[in-house]
Amino acid sequence: MPRSVFNWTFNDAARFLKDNGFRLNHTEGSHFFYVGAYKGVVRQVCVPFHGSKTIKPRTLKGIITQSGIPKEKWFGRS
Repeated sequence: MPRSVFNWTFNDAARFLKDNGFRLNHTEGSHFFYVGAYKGVVRQVCVPFHGSKTIKPRTLKGIITQSGIPKEKWFGRS
């Protein structure tokens, strides 16, 4: 299934961040904080964990913004 803002789960987002050099820094309740650098800028990304539910589109857009990684790379487009 093609990637869009409507079908990402916590595991998908965490795996994508790890594949792009981010690592788990700490957790606070159900929020996992990943730290990594993209294009030389160190960033912290908060990813909420709520079981196997999909991440809401607006939340995913915030995660994408925090990471600094372009949307095209998140959704597999060139």
